[in-house]
Amino acid sequence: PYRHQWLEVDLGERTKITAVATQGRYGSSDWLSSYLLMFSDTGHNWRQYRQEESIGFFPGNSNADSVVQYKLQQPAVARFLRLLPLDWNPSGRIGLRLETYGCPYTSDVASFHGGSSLVYRPSPSPRRTSKDVFTLKFKTLRNSGTVLQAEGREGLSLSLELERGKLLLLLREDGASSSEPRRLASLGSLLDDQHWHNVALERRSSHLNLTVDKHTERVQIPADLCTIVFVKLTVGAVPRLDHQKSVISKRSFHGCIENLLFNGHNLIELAKHNNHQVAVGNVTFSCAEPLSVAVTFTGPQSFLQLPGTTTSSSSAGVSIGFQFRTWDKAGLLLTFDLPQHGGVVWLYLSQARLRLQIHKAGKALLELSAGAALNDGQWHAVELNSKRGRLTVTVDKEEGGSAQASPAFPVAVKNHLFFGGKILHDNHPDCRNPFSAFQGCMRLLTVDNHSMDLIKVQQKQLGNFSNLQIDMCGIIDRCSPSRCEHGGRCSQSWTVFHCNCSDSGYNGATCHSSVYEQSCEAYKHNGNTSGHFYIDVDGSGPIRPQLVYCNMTEEKTWMVIQHNNTELTKVRPSPSMPHLLLHFGYSSKEEQLQAAISQSEHCEQQLSYHCRKSRLLNTPEGSPFSWWLGGPGPGRVQTYWGGAQPGSQQCACGLQGDCVDLQHYCNCDADRAEWTEDSGLLIHKESLPVRALVLGDIKRPGSEAAYRVGPLRCHGDKNFWNAAFFDKETSYLHFPTFHGELSADISFLFKTTAPSGVFLENLGIRDFIRIELSSSTQVIFSFDVGNGPLEVRVESSVPLNDNRWHRVRAERNVKEATLRLDDLPVATQEAPADGHFHLQLNSQLFIGGTASRQKGFRGCIRSLQLNGVTLDLEERAKITPGVRPGCPGHCSSYGSLCQNQGRCTERENGFHCDCSLSAFSGVFCQSEVSASFKSGTSVRYTFKEVYEVSRNSSALPSSIYSDATLRGENVSLSFRTSQSPALLLYVSSYYREYLALLINKHDKLEVRYKLDSGREAEVLRSRARSLANGQLHTVSIRRRSDSVSVQVRRHSDDMDPDLARLGSLGFTGCLSVVHFNTISPLKAALLHPDSGPVSISGPLVQSSCGSAASANPYAAENTHHLSDQSGSVGSGQPVVNAIRTDSALIGGVIAVVIFVMVTGLAITARFLYRRKDTYRNQEVKGVKQDDSPDFTFNTQADSQNLPTENPKEYFI
Repeated sequence: PYRHQWLEVDLGERTKITAVATQGRYGSSDWLSSYLLMFSDTGHNWRQYRQEESIGFFPGNSNADSVVQYKLQQPAVARFLRLLPLDWNPSGRIGLRLETYGCPYTSDVASFHGGSSLVYRPSPSPRRTSKDVFTLKFKTLRNSGTVLQAEGREGLSLSLELERGKLLLLLREDGASSSEPRRLASLGSLLDDQHWHNVALERRSSHLNLTVDKHTERVQIPADLCTIVFVKLTVGAVPRLDHQKSVISKRSFHGCIENLLFNGHNLIELAKHNNHQVAVGNVTFSCAEPLSVAVTFTGPQSFLQLPGTTTSSSSAGVSIGFQFRTWDKAGLLLTFDLPQHGGVVWLYLSQARLRLQIHKAGKALLELSAGAALNDGQWHAVELNSKRGRLTVTVDKEEGGSAQASPAFPVAVKNHLFFGGKILHDNHPDCRNPFSAFQGCMRLLTVDNHSMDLIKVQQKQLGNFSNLQIDMCGIIDRCSPSRCEHGGRCSQSWTVFHCNCSDSGYNGATCHSSVYEQSCEAYKHNGNTSGHFYIDVDGSGPIRPQLVYCNMTEEKTWMVIQHNNTELTKVRPSPSMPHLLLHFGYSSKEEQLQAAISQSEHCEQQLSYHCRKSRLLNTPEGSPFSWWLGGPGPGRVQTYWGGAQPGSQQCACGLQGDCVDLQHYCNCDADRAEWTEDSGLLIHKESLPVRALVLGDIKRPGSEAAYRVGPLRCHGDKNFWNAAFFDKETSYLHFPTFHGELSADISFLFKTTAPSGVFLENLGIRDFIRIELSSSTQVIFSFDVGNGPLEVRVESSVPLNDNRWHRVRAERNVKEATLRLDDLPVATQEAPADGHFHLQLNSQLFIGGTASRQKGFRGCIRSLQLNGVTLDLEERAKITPGVRPGCPGHCSSYGSLCQNQGRCTERENGFHCDCSLSAFSGVFCQSEVSASFKSGTSVRYTFKEVYEVSRNSSALPSSIYSDATLRGENVSLSFRTSQSPALLLYVSSYYREYLALLINKHDKLEVRYKLDSGREAEVLRSRARSLANGQLHTVSIRRRSDSVSVQVRRHSDDMDPDLARLGSLGFTGCLSVVHFNTISPLKAALLHPDSGPVSISGPLVQSSCGSAASANPYAAENTHHLSDQSGSVGSGQPVVNAIRTDSALIGGVIAVVIFVMVTGLAITARFLYRRKDTYRNQEVKGVKQDDSPDFTFNTQADSQNLPTENPKEYFI
């Protein structure tokens, strides 16, 4: 089989190999279709060449004659080359002609053995340099040691040090004696693999660039390094410090260094020529490499079988040693049979600890455990010794741990040792491997203190093996560099890596996509109401999420960003300073602030100055007494005040011409002894936010002042509504090539009536990426990164061409591709484990169509973002035929957010819920309008005659004014009280007809109606008891009749005597969402108390008592405010601990309530009683129920049969 065959080429010397070419055997059917390449300097310790750090195989030939050449992405420097066949023509055999391309490689090499050193002292420079460059290559078997140390005149030093196989860039402040160096960067991993690694360190005036192999990390330079002059470079042994030999041996470098250059000077070449600037100690100018043969266990079928003892007696004990490295937490390391009474020894990893078990007949006779976190990819030494009745297991000697036991039976090897796995001959319990297979590397195997020659194993002269890679360690660190973005924590096993995205604010296989929306506008259109939200202004981009307050109580959605003092604060001048400087720190970072301001349509900030004999800006011709700093970074000096224009050196009153002294342009500049103020809004985004205030005229006798800088407020999201309409299949927009080589996310909204069309396409030479509506119910995300086309599909159960907005989110990374459509389950396609992962595109990006102008999309695309960057569709559409900017019509998609009879009205960018016909308020008409009543509180609502309404000039909503011609009644309300009896509602007419809703003395609900003044009132009572229990109950009554007035808990002069007595008791409790036909009298009383039809007596307090979340309905209303940091700024302190203007906008959460509901309809006399989703229909006790067919009650079943008479019912 192929795993035992290879073709090895000795190039005679180290060569820079740039390409390989293969061809089949001449005139035959023999050729390779795929193969592996390996390189080595010595003929041992082979290293597999990988493309893109992932793909290990090379596609070969498809016939015997054509030549297939591959240029290596990174040239390989080696003397030996091996080609391993993977697959060949099934109709032939392995046949190969091979050619390599390259050029000679020359280098200067030096070996260091712990005590070796090379010290270079540069020539004194007459001036400081702003750039230094160090380059070198190294190889080592040790995972720690100082590779290079550069000391400066100022006592500072930079050092490159290996630690656990990673290369660290450290800054020491007191030369080499510093015990706490500052870590500047960390790069690389597994650098102790005895292969050459390239290192470059470049110091520029403002930053450092550290490169290890192909990866570079840029470090902002510390201020103390900006002018450093290096006077000494040390390689190898670290200088002795107070004769601390242990420190020297631990930090000294063991290995080879090649082509060591400093600012173009080849230090090893200088050392060879005995240059006086170089001092050398115990250095050899060649690379003496110790022979260390490793073996790689690649999968479940891998094992290595070795003879169990090298002595004649197998009962004398056992001594086995080896080293291993792995990323797996579990796996079998070693197993062997016991000689005499049977039993099996298992040495394995479990939870990254080393465990030993001895089994016999399926039972554990002995268990030991040692070590921890052994899956860190480092080499760990294991020793298993059994001698004189004592069994010892040791990991990493003094640095690790050990476990001991004294078994009652001898522990020795019966015949064979099995490493990593075992040949399974039968189903005997002791023959099965109860543990997972080991995947990792082993080396330095010893049995009875004799080293095992693994080359002999490879040559079939010793032991046996299966599925092994001998003379190489194939471990790969998939977390270096980490593919986890945005601070996600990378972990790995032997075959895959995993990103832990918790607490990062991002999700996906590589923590690429943000879990938060990009603006308050987006949260609103998800149906959210006011509150604190994290927004991520650039989605998957580098800017982190920020916490803001979203105020959604107005038609515009406001984003509010706080700073450290938004209160009105009295100025207290410093005796030693002529000016008072006040800084404002914001809850968001600089890049977050600027991005949020940039994407908003409008931003503003309140700026106020209260003064008494404290001038503000002086005249436009004079120097200002005070100014402020605003804009990006530290801000720029601004000499205008709130409400004025930039650069005007005026206040709002100067612009409006109404200052207290018309000779000045600010009220405070009048310099009067009375308090006055200059206030206004700063609305120029280029000058926002306010960073600092500088106040000047504050130290004169009698001068007093106070200031207030409000929070930053912005509304509108330019990205969220950026849209284009494609009206032809041949129309499209084109943009520059999309660059998403390793990770790409694409999100947008679309609406269409067409059954199919391509949303987006970008092509490369072979690679491509495309998202399309393939049918009216299916969206496909397809791409090719070199492994062949892959597709991810999402199927919808409802048509997608319904002219409603649908959201598409696609992501592709090195692990997987995902596609989300609206709220449907995400579809996932895993990437090949060993394949290409770079997406390489080179054509233009087409939106709404394709390069072939076929299968184009007809409809709207909105808010298109690629890797967090919004494409300006509207701007490009303005200059593109067949495409129009913008896309109206949002109520079809978002109208369902308007609740409780709220009407959706279109806006150019978005929609608005009109609550004028609803008893509710709020951005979605979702907030109950509730009030707490005392015994003396009442609200009277009087209908206006038609001529009065027509001549009324107010523009109040129809929920306040309505005509007096009533053809029927539709009454609903909610109440909460502990009072009985109590009158809830009374409706009367001029003709002494009335309708009353009350709680009688038995705590039951009672409806009285009198439709004929010549007849007695009729009474309907429910069987529901205990309605005066302090819980929330909802009542709905529907009837057809005439009515003139509506009254809530207020008796009239013509009221029925019994009801008048009941009304005189007053009502104590809560009423909410009172609705009578098209009007909402309680809402009118609370929101428009001065309107004509409303009159209020007694204290009426708006409350959240109508919500089930209100624990105490009679308690005073709690007002929630934004969390802020009130207090002093600088030396000022708050004058008024005022509630901010937006604090009242934060309300409690309206919860679903448990209620008793009584419904009246014009069919039968019954109540519908619902509690906790349990329906109970109960007959209503009534008086003369058959006498008035105009007023009867109905069950829910009956109501469903009258769609025209009962178009909608409102249950809370």
